[in-house]
Amino acid sequence: MKEYIDRLREEHTLDREGFLTLLSRRDPATQEYAMEEAVKVRRQIYGKDIYIRGLVEITNYCKNNCYYCGIRRENRKASRYRLTPDQILDCCRDGYQLGFRTFVLQGGEDGWYTDEILTAVIKDIKREFPDCAVTLSLGERTFESYQKLYDAGADRYLLRHETATEEHYRKLHPQDLSLEDRKTCLRDLKEIGYQVGAGFMVGSPGQTYAHLVEDLLFLRGLSPHMVGIGPFLSHQDTPFANEPNGDLDLTLFLLALIRLMLPKVLLPSTTALGTLHPDGRKLGILAGCNVVMPNLSPSGVREKYLLYDNKIATGLEAAESIDLLKRQMEEIGYRIVCARGDYPVS
Repeated sequence: MKEYIDRLREEHTLDREGFLTLLSRRDPATQEYAMEEAVKVRRQIYGKDIYIRGLVEITNYCKNNCYYCGIRRENRKASRYRLTPDQILDCCRDGYQLGFRTFVLQGGEDGWYTDEILTAVIKDIKREFPDCAVTLSLGERTFESYQKLYDAGADRYLLRHETATEEHYRKLHPQDLSLEDRKTCLRDLKEIGYQVGAGFMVGSPGQTYAHLVEDLLFLRGLSPHMVGIGPFLSHQDTPFANEPNGDLDLTLFLLALIRLMLPKVLLPSTTALGTLHPDGRKLGILAGCNVVMPNLSPSGVREKYLLYDNKIATGLEAAESIDLLKRQMEEIGYRIVCARGDYPVS
């Protein structure tokens, strides 16, 4: 099995059969070797630096009804909120003092945030913090909308594709959503000039190893600047309430494969990992990740932005505990750096 890992590291891709063999025949020795090699690659490019992103969850309203998501439109139990432009800017001010140089504005697909409102917010952030990057994660929009937000100063856009297989996509989403539309958005974002992030859930209902292979091949073809993956975690007020959560070890293995396949990629150790396991964040770093995204949202709304149950909303997930996060990274030989943390162009 090690020969597949070596080939992936050298050639940065495998064929379907190679990826399927790795996933279906994964054992502890193969997992350990993949993670060790991924860490070597990450260290060659990024050294011991871990980038932090300040996450601002601006709204939990969403027009969509994805079967896995706790803020889906038909979840009547969700306590809805929207942050005002002034509240968003205050979050960024707090984050800047804590050392954040990237702010991630994330939310459901909420039509209240028009292009005009968002462009004004982005311009205000860039005017007050010209040395910072602005990342958006606000779902599917038109090419024209993406262009306006980019022209206003947005640097990056995160849009997880969730699954690259039409058959599997249909198990996760209602009929009014389209996998091809999602892929078109990702292509549009790259064309405009954003640093683009895609990604998927590990262990979502109905997922097979063959589906995961297609996800890896899709990422290889897209060649995004960022990849966000994490374990599927169920939410009690969704149709998937009784589905089992994703597997920690499989998620870590896939993170390692992604690092070997896309050596320069910005790869977060996600909140979902930290929710699934107390040391999930550290384990993600030890699988090749180089980004963590603490929460800058006002404390009063953190428990309302629940995509899944038991999300960490205090402790290490609270941006105020950044010193604790720094110590946790230092324990495994890494350091949190105060930098934008852009994708390396050379």
